Amino acid sequence: MAPAFPASAIPVALATGFTPSTSAVGDSVYLTALVGLVPLVAFFVLMGAFKVKTHWCALISLAISMVIALFFGMPVGLAAMSATQGAVFGLMPIVYIIIAAVWLYNLTESSGRSADLKAIFNVIGKGDQRAQALIIAFSFCGLMEGLAGFGAPVAITCALLVGLGLPKIKAAVTTVVGNAINVGFGAMAIPVTTAGQLGGEDAVEVATRMGHLTWIFAAFIPLVLLQIIDGMRGIRQLWPLALAIGLATGAGHFLVSSVSYELTAVAASLLGLAAGYVFLLVWNPTTPEEFRTFVAEEDRPDGARVGLALLPYVLVVVIIAITKLWKVGVDLPAVLKSKDLPIHWPGVHGQLLSADGRPSPSGTYTLQILSNPGTWIFVTGIIVAIVYGTVSSGGRYRTSVGAMFAVLPRTIHNLRLAILTIATVMALAYVMNFSGQTTAIGAALASTGAFFAFLAPILGWVGTGVAGSATSAGAFFAKLQATAAQGAGLDARILLAGNTIGGGLGKIISPQNLAVASTAIDEPGSDAEILKRVAPYSIGLLLLLCTLVFIGSQGWLGAYMPIR
Repeated sequence: MAPAFPASAIPVALATGFTPSTSAVGDSVYLTALVGLVPLVAFFVLMGAFKVKTHWCALISLAISMVIALFFGMPVGLAAMSATQGAVFGLMPIVYIIIAAVWLYNLTESSGRSADLKAIFNVIGKGDQRAQALIIAFSFCGLMEGLAGFGAPVAITCALLVGLGLPKIKAAVTTVVGNAINVGFGAMAIPVTTAGQLGGEDAVEVATRMGHLTWIFAAFIPLVLLQIIDGMRGIRQLWPLALAIGLATGAGHFLVSSVSYELTAVAASLLGLAAGYVFLLVWNPTTPEEFRTFVAEEDRPDGARVGLALLPYVLVVVIIAITKLWKVGVDLPAVLKSKDLPIHWPGVHGQLLSADGRPSPSGTYTLQILSNPGTWIFVTGIIVAIVYGTVSSGGRYRTSVGAMFAVLPRTIHNLRLAILTIATVMALAYVMNFSGQTTAIGAALASTGAFFAFLAPILGWVGTGVAGSATSAGAFFAKLQATAAQGAGLDARILLAGNTIGGGLGKIISPQNLAVASTAIDEPGSDAEILKRVAPYSIGLLLLLCTLVFIGSQGWLGAYMPIR
């Protein structure tokens, strides 16, 4: 790994050393937690009740969190530099990946080849828009989540569903809910690895317990997606397809998580995709007229056009899979990761202290270039831009390489408010975490003893809701989960599993995720409307998870949730 960039290289007025406290208010963890919740409450009330634009919600909540941080005793300089570290993390890797993913989709749109893509999905889905949307939102999105994560799957899938003809808000809601159960295993299961390392448990053991829970959700979430798309009629007419896809995906979660947990989401989604394709070869859905899609005979693509339409998505899966999995002759993931540049963040590193008085490792920011999925999505985009700019398919899709590359700056311009929102939300997350606001919320929940098993997934849900990342939720709460498990006589592995899955469900209502979705459907400012529609699903799935984790912690699920 490259040497860390020294904080002293940048002249910044260093803050006095600060150790976050979970009892900063009245020596009470409960009062501290209540005060720590204020920025989150403000954010969601402003967005949901007062319809304030998301970037203003984020900016106002950031200001509130910084005032609270000062009230908690955090020095001004440390609070300010904590916010900058969060903002930079929001830009790199998160915004970097989003820009690459949206550009990749926009190449399909700008070249006109989205028409061929619709024709392909029309054939697979037997002319039923709902079946096509289900396969894309659950299986294809899950595949992308398993490989890349960090916003790319939601951005690409939302845009695909809109291109398919689904109403924009409905496309966003379907994508966000369909994506959630794979988030814990996203980006080659980084959230699981993080939770295991920080919680002091074997990641394989944590993943196994996750898979023994997530299969249940994977089995019925396709039915939920049908309800979102077409209500009870959708379920009544397409439940066999949803069941086939859900059970195949669930089997993948249950089996692969204990064998090669990094591949759980990828393998399970491929199983679901294959099950849906094969099932539709022998079964014909009943399709209402308004959901019937047609492709005129003259518009049906030949083999070459099919290949070109699918090129961006097949190529991005192949390239990212190689960068994440290739170990023949050379461990490519390790080589790429070795080029990461750790930076001791000025004003934070050495000033933010752990409980033992040592500098917190959170003060180091890692700049990822070659190990960042966004880089390889950009590489895919460059290849696709060149191919689309030079191959016109008999003059049907005339464009130029220059025109394809010109799509990139337009994409960045259209994303400008989303970029501001995501950077600000991450700044908010870092201030809340480094000042002790987030930890106090977790400590208050952890004080409930054995009942904490029911509450454990809520920590992951809150952590991802704030930071937009299940990996960050693990970083926030894994150690707390393990400590609370020891004190309450619970199995830390099942609590870490609940925390990580809960993080995926929290992503449904994460402001960052909502900003990505609203931008991808080209409806800036629709975050509040999306939140209103997805919140009941997020909360309902969370309560089910809490119940299952509590039952599992008592050993009542036998082989389906082994804890011994």
